[in-house]
Amino acid sequence: MKTSVTIAGVELKNPVMTASGTFGSGMEYSEFVDLSRLGAVVTKGVANVPWEGNPTPRVAEVYGGMLNAIGLQNPGIDVFIKRDLEFLKQFDTRVVVNVCGRTVEDYLEVVERLSDTAVDLLEINVSCPNVRQGAIAFGQKAEALYEITGRVKRVAKQPVIMKLSPNVTDITEMARAAEAAGADAISLINTITGARIDIEKRKFVLANKTGGMSGPAIKPIAVRMVWQCANAVKIPIIGMGGIAAAQDAIEFLMAGATAVAVGAMNFVNPYATVEVAEGIEEFLRRHHVDDIQEIIGCVNR
Repeated sequence: MKTSVTIAGVELKNPVMTASGTFGSGMEYSEFVDLSRLGAVVTKGVANVPWEGNPTPRVAEVYGGMLNAIGLQNPGIDVFIKRDLEFLKQFDTRVVVNVCGRTVEDYLEVVERLSDTAVDLLEINVSCPNVRQGAIAFGQKAEALYEITGRVKRVAKQPVIMKLSPNVTDITEMARAAEAAGADAISLINTITGARIDIEKRKFVLANKTGGMSGPAIKPIAVRMVWQCANAVKIPIIGMGGIAAAQDAIEFLMAGATAVAVGAMNFVNPYATVEVAEGIEEFLRRHHVDDIQEIIGCVNR
């Protein structure tokens, strides 16, 4: 039974990845999960310099998921290369680095620093709802997305995945802009902007007021957007948003995703990624499917 998938020439042993920001760089989770069982580990966002992130409180539970306004806190590219990449080298899994920045030049600096490292793919995070430039995320205007994608592609040595924001009017317009500018793949969806108010204190629960919502409640929206994009572009899609079990991941694959990423569920169940991978294999066996390609995009045929 074949479970491997290929994204921009990079083969993953199975389609299960981690979603950026929910798995660190795998160090903490390696106590629970053999990272070599995963198709890829996607790191937390990495910037050219250390970021402190947003003030606390910056995480809140909501019905069907959670809100976060971490603000991409990270130690910066220098620490990441010395500590995190060295750690990940010991595992038989693909490494995807999520790159963040406040300006185009910030992104380019990180991409160039990663050129000669053992990184397999780059995921460019232009869609975080908690980090903005000129009052809007880069990933919310097609023209801005097209520009940053093209500039990143010109300096990147690894294939480039553009992570799309769901906080737009037409997700297919953004997918087409990324593809037209040379993106090798797209990943979606990032979190949906939300807010929660403490009615007793008469104030927002998060210091940032708004945050990104993730968790099971957003899955139907994410599946719909993946399906739309699968019918709009020809490049591979990594689907994510509310995956809690193998059944959820299979929905994304059938909608047209080549791979999937498990996010918020890692906080609830640290074994979630491996359980999803094993569940996909069990589904394929039960339905006598010899190659996972048979189910990828099957509802679009």
